[in-house]
Amino acid sequence: MRESHIAIVLGTRPEIIKLSPVIRAAESRDLPFTLIHTGQHYSEELDEVFFEELMLPRPDYNLAVGSASQGKQTGEMLAGIEDVLTDDGADVVLVQGDTNSVLAGAIATAKLDPKLGHVEAGLRSYDRDMPEEVNRVLTDHASDYLFAPTESAAENLHGEGVDEERVFVTGNTIVDAVQQNRTIAADRSSVLSRLGLSEGGFVLMTAHRAENVDDRDRFVDMLAGVAQVGAEFDLPVVYPIHPRARDRIDQLEISVPDSVRLVDPLDFLDFLRLEDTAKLVLTDSGGVQEETCILGTPCVTMRDSTERPETVDVGANVLVGTDSRAILGGAEQMIDQSGAWPNPFGDGTAAEEILDVIVQHG
Repeated sequence: MRESHIAIVLGTRPEIIKLSPVIRAAESRDLPFTLIHTGQHYSEELDEVFFEELMLPRPDYNLAVGSASQGKQTGEMLAGIEDVLTDDGADVVLVQGDTNSVLAGAIATAKLDPKLGHVEAGLRSYDRDMPEEVNRVLTDHASDYLFAPTESAAENLHGEGVDEERVFVTGNTIVDAVQQNRTIAADRSSVLSRLGLSEGGFVLMTAHRAENVDDRDRFVDMLAGVAQVGAEFDLPVVYPIHPRARDRIDQLEISVPDSVRLVDPLDFLDFLRLEDTAKLVLTDSGGVQEETCILGTPCVTMRDSTERPETVDVGANVLVGTDSRAILGGAEQMIDQSGAWPNPFGDGTAAEEILDVIVQHG
C-alpha cells in the first residue's frame, strides 16, 4: 500500500514551531511530505529564520503573500494553496491553529480530494469577535481528522456535533517542541547576557493581538499596567515587539513607558530561554500561555477570554483583561507561584500520535 503523502501548510512563527515536531517525525519515518509556506508573516526575523534554527527543511513552496486585509490575504493564500495541491498529489493536508493560513488551507483542501487534518482542534474562546475564533471553528467543521490537544477540546467538538470518530486526543505538539528545544536553548542562547538580564530577574511581555494593539486605549492601558508591575516588583520589563505592534505605536502616537524595554523580535531559542527564566510573563498570546504553563513560569493573560482554559484551571495563568489595575492585581496573584502545576497538554508524543492516525486511516 502506498504511504500517505502529506502536505503541511504553515505561515507564521507559532505554526512553524508547533509543526516542527510533526515535520521531524515525518522525516524520521521517511513519510513523504510537502511544505507549503504561505508567507503570512513576511518578516525574516519572525519566521524564515526558524527553518534554519530548528534545522527544518526549507519549504517546497513559498507563496510570499505578506500583509494585506484579512479578505485579500486569505483569498491570495486560498488561490496559491489550491494551485499547489492540484499539482502535488497529497493525500492529507495538515494545518495548525487558527490563522488566516489555516482557514485558507482548510477551504482549499475541502474543495479538493485530499483529507484535511487540523492540529490543535477544538480550542474555543467563545468570543466570535476574535477572527481567530471564526478561523478555528470553520476549520474544525471542514476537517476529516481533528487532533484535539486535550479532553476538554475534544468535548467542545462533540458539543458542536462533530462525529466522534473524527476526533483524536493527541496532546499538543508544543509540548514536543518545548521538550525538544528547552535544553538546546539553555546551552546555545546568549540572550540573557546580550540583554543584561539574570534568571528570575525580569518580567517578559508580549502583545500583538489586533483587538489590543489596534485599540489605542487598550494598548495604552496594557503598557501602563505592565509598567506598574515592573515598578511594584523592581524588575525590568522586556517586550520583544512584533513589527505590527511597533507600527501601531507609531501610528497611534503612543508613548511607551521608560520602564518597558522594547527589543527586536527574537528567534525561537532566545524567546524560549526568556520564557523559561522570566519571573513572570504578561501576554495576550495563546501560544505563550501554553509554553509558560509547560515551562513552569507564572503567566498573566491580558485578554478578556482565552481558548486555553486549562492553563487557568491548573493555576499556571490568570485572565485579567487590559485594565492597568487588573494587570497589576494579576501579577501580584501570580508572581510567587512555584510553577509546580501539572502540565495539561500531554507527554510530548503528539507528533507521533498524529502521524499514527494518518498512517492508519489515510
